[in-house]
Amino acid sequence: MPLHLMPTFRDALATADRPLVGMWVCTGSPLVAEICAGSGVDLLLIDMEHSPNGLESVLSQLQAVAAYPVTPVVRVPIGDVVTIKQVLDLGAQNLLVPMVSSAQEAQAVVEAVRYPPRGRRGVGSALARSARWNRVEGYLDDADEHVSLIVQIETVEGVAAAEAIAAVDGVDAVFVGPADLAASMGLLGRQSHPDVVAAVHRTFDAVRAAGKPVGVNAFDPALARRYVDAGATFVLVGSDVTLLARGSEQLAERLEHPAADAEATSP
Repeated sequence: MPLHLMPTFRDALATADRPLVGMWVCTGSPLVAEICAGSGVDLLLIDMEHSPNGLESVLSQLQAVAAYPVTPVVRVPIGDVVTIKQVLDLGAQNLLVPMVSSAQEAQAVVEAVRYPPRGRRGVGSALARSARWNRVEGYLDDADEHVSLIVQIETVEGVAAAEAIAAVDGVDAVFVGPADLAASMGLLGRQSHPDVVAAVHRTFDAVRAAGKPVGVNAFDPALARRYVDAGATFVLVGSDVTLLARGSEQLAERLEHPAADAEATSP
């Protein structure tokens, strides 16, 4: 009996009546990913660029979150055709590719997610979870319908080329990364600097002019709200590791200073 795949990130955006909210999952743990999947967020971004995730752990996390009403997105470490092929074959339907700074780079990534003659993706559907081992009827013909591609702009050059990047056929959305953008602007670690925020807003305008959705990373709640008000259609507002780091620090602080904590919580 033919199987059906889950809706894509593109589908989630098309049916949403508000901006989508998501978080990063960076521990490499399927258990942590599953906990986050049940939290009520719309998106989970499984990171392979700055986290200890390989093919096996990404597969385990995709399997762990599949039962939940959340859209998983996998950020590959690089826009390499082999890496993209492997992650797609694992069954990732939504890819985020970092450090895209030109329309030519965006076009190369689009080709990496598409089968010939429209692209360069290697054909191995009989061996791969992507097509459920050829149990998804017509997968080779309809593969583009089952994959959403998000490209990440995070350099000065990318901001300047944002409209051309977004206009590339096959790019479904653009995601702005203020951390690397700040570094590219000579403002390392200063994602909330007015010049960085202004560059994010310029990128929003350029992407929207090309008719594509745009999202952003913003762990600061006030800044996240400003970006939503400025037109962001999806926002990543936290991560499993930062929640654990800050939560454990707050726990330790309460234990080290119980009197101050009691005073702060007393009526």
